[in-house]
Amino acid sequence: MKISLIRKKKLKKFKIDKLKEECGVFGISNHGDAARLVALGLHSLQHRGQEGCGIVSFDGNTFHSEKRQGLVGDHFTNIETIKKLPGNAAIGHNRYSTTGETSLRNIQPFFADLYHGGLSIAHNGNLTNAITLRNDLVKNGSIFRTTSDTETIVQLIAQSKREKILDKITETLFKIQGGYALVILTNKKLIGIRDPLGIRPLVIGKLGNSYIFASETCALDIVDAKFVREVENGEMVVIENNQIKSFKPFNKIKPRPCVFEYIYFARPDSILSGECAYEYRKRLGEELAKESAVEADIVVPVPDSGVPAAIGYSQFSKIKFELGLIRNHYVGRTFIEPTQNIRSFGVKLKLSSTKSILKNKSVVLIDDSLVRGTTCSKIVKMLYKAGAKKVHVRIACPEIKYPDFYGVDMPTKRELLSSSKNTNEICEFLGAASCNFLSINGLYKALLKEERNNNYPQFSDHYFTGEYPVKALDKLGNEKITQLSLLSNKSSS
Repeated sequence: MKISLIRKKKLKKFKIDKLKEECGVFGISNHGDAARLVALGLHSLQHRGQEGCGIVSFDGNTFHSEKRQGLVGDHFTNIETIKKLPGNAAIGHNRYSTTGETSLRNIQPFFADLYHGGLSIAHNGNLTNAITLRNDLVKNGSIFRTTSDTETIVQLIAQSKREKILDKITETLFKIQGGYALVILTNKKLIGIRDPLGIRPLVIGKLGNSYIFASETCALDIVDAKFVREVENGEMVVIENNQIKSFKPFNKIKPRPCVFEYIYFARPDSILSGECAYEYRKRLGEELAKESAVEADIVVPVPDSGVPAAIGYSQFSKIKFELGLIRNHYVGRTFIEPTQNIRSFGVKLKLSSTKSILKNKSVVLIDDSLVRGTTCSKIVKMLYKAGAKKVHVRIACPEIKYPDFYGVDMPTKRELLSSSKNTNEICEFLGAASCNFLSINGLYKALLKEERNNNYPQFSDHYFTGEYPVKALDKLGNEKITQLSLLSNKSSS
């Protein structure tokens, strides 16, 4: 008899045409205003998740938790909410959900009251063996309250027979697989952990005598903290009594950070491997101009994500940069969804054309990536309707042909435009005069100033190559690998 692990709700799926990352995490120790600083940090990481946010604090005796649906600024700027989170240590989490319900039960950080004291955890990423582990845990008596693979980590820690909390966590790390960055708060420690390949990001900061963990350096900047370094791949960093200690339980291997942190996910002012994401993206545009030059009057970015690459393209090609598209920053997804009539307006609700700039112009349209292509095709039509003479589409990354397992919300392979169409067919689908993507070698030249080494790619670039750094152990057949949870499409016997 089949028993579903999760009671599914039949929801109409809103099909995104951009990649979305799962979450942002932030944690701080030894600060009298810990919860407020976590709220500020999460505000800087809002681009990593907009559907839920939560903070857990510890006051020396008791853990306190506040979770909300929606944006950080809508809830944690309220002084009454912050007063409910006393203590000198706190961790927080922004959530981006993709399937199932957006409910408080799935919002992190999660908390468990273990035999040796409480433990709270915030997680960015996905486990590729979550279903397998969950089934084993349920068979052994575990009861799950959420649909998140993060709860699997909590249950594994709770079931460990080891005495010390670091040993329990370490034992758990050897059982889980995938891409993850964890921030854990206990009654004595603040702990930051990055997966063995460093797929998901995590950095260390310092503010006075307080240490901070965050998904990106932009979250350190808002609280005036000093950037110390990145947590290394496979490293567990422990903060206790204002001291920092590093543990490396795994055998040393070369890192494979997610390439889309450089292309799109990280905020442009965040530091990645010693350089601002903005600079990497400009160089992507420069390489794109070298590879796919075309005669045109103006370079127009798809705002906001295409702007840095378009600047790089313009500077190298000497073609004038213009804001031919203006983005409306005040249109939310909830406004677009309700009826088909409203959805039919689509791109017009988010973007408008600058007609006087576009009229009778040959345009190079720059975007950072192409997923389904539906949005891009509508933008091309919009530019032509505004009077553009020709529209040449240029994409500042290679063709996305393969889905992700490690914490990125993506369509299924069959829904990825580049998985089934060649460049000429894509150009026809978009209705453009021409279409070109940055090559994989061009990508590596921009990011590392060297070509890709087929024996050892420096990044997790499976989106383009199909070379997955960690295999998905869960058997999902042809089902979609979801971003928030690998559990929401699965039944168990």
